[in-house]
Amino acid sequence: MSTLKFPDGFEWSTATAAHQIEGGNWNNDWWMWEHAAGTPCVEPSGDACNSWLRWDRDVAVLGELGFGGYRFSVEWSRIEPEPGEWSVAALDHYARLCEALGEVGVRPTVTLHHFTTPRWAVTSGGWTSGETPKRFAEFAHRVATRLDGLAHRVCTLNEPNMVAAMGYLMGLFPPGVANDRPAHDTAATNLVAAHRGAVDAVRAAAPRTPVGITVSLMDYQIAPGGDEAAAGAEALEDVFLDATAGDDFVGVQTYSRMLMGPDGWLGPQPGVSVVDMIGYEYWPQALGACIRRAWDRTGGTVPILVTESGIATADDDERIRFVHEALRSVHACLSDGIDVRGYTYWSLLDNFEWTYGYAPKFGIVEVDRTTFSRSPKRSARWLAEAIAANAIPAALDD
Repeated sequence: MSTLKFPDGFEWSTATAAHQIEGGNWNNDWWMWEHAAGTPCVEPSGDACNSWLRWDRDVAVLGELGFGGYRFSVEWSRIEPEPGEWSVAALDHYARLCEALGEVGVRPTVTLHHFTTPRWAVTSGGWTSGETPKRFAEFAHRVATRLDGLAHRVCTLNEPNMVAAMGYLMGLFPPGVANDRPAHDTAATNLVAAHRGAVDAVRAAAPRTPVGITVSLMDYQIAPGGDEAAAGAEALEDVFLDATAGDDFVGVQTYSRMLMGPDGWLGPQPGVSVVDMIGYEYWPQALGACIRRAWDRTGGTVPILVTESGIATADDDERIRFVHEALRSVHACLSDGIDVRGYTYWSLLDNFEWTYGYAPKFGIVEVDRTTFSRSPKRSARWLAEAIAANAIPAALDD
């Protein structure tokens, strides 16, 4: 059997986010958005996967599958339900989760902000307010202080480029504003400031804990006349790659490609399969392309982690094929000398996928929507074999 080996110490992870799995996170902007009239949300998050109570089952599944790492987020609105009011119980909850992960050999990667912002912060201007980065830095310091020695690494912000673009250009995330470039640029500036402030806060509170950011990158490919549109789209992402100087890592998160023409995205192309997320083409090799772009943009000075990569599909054979090809592209990057420290599959669980609700199935573990029981899929077993071998087959029929 021909295999592709990964370096010693390569970290195999999977991921979730608080609002998508915990349930009952009513005190943030996404819960407001899900329940407001006229938004594009197809359904509310509700109980989600009930992981606020069933986190121990999630930990058990991670241990059973042999993952070396687990990336999850803490919920700001639980920890600071009102400005300056801190929940010891919520912080202790996340500390217990980190401890339990450590007991089964799984290293926790803690994300401080994964799309959700407390109600009190958004009513004061949200990410267009210069006060929000200051508040976020204080929050980061509180969390890092409590989780010092428990968290293996910290991600400050998850995909801040998506928070800005989807919230102020596309109108698909809170606050639901469309085509407001000045508001977008202000939010992006404040999100960069929030990242830099949080890095300083984490390093002050937990100086041994690596800290960085995750950025959503698309593999922009250029059709005739599409150079300017592709450059403009990349610029919305590059502002956050440019903010990583001195960080311990940058998280690359990639799902597909976009073919760009003179007027922007040309849409899914004939002959290319489309997965169960609107507009996402089946294009696993996008991951390698985006790793290379992040590496080049940061001058090869910031180690790269793949902090999200996955596919929305009900066909688990398709999921295995996708992950296999994505990992082949990661291996090619490693062979070319790019410093890629690990791969994270999104996601551990079939969970709440924001505007799209529960229809898209990204998980390697199925969750019963009534009993909340967890059932690992065949793709989970396939990944477990890869983790145990620290390798993948060179071809799926090997």
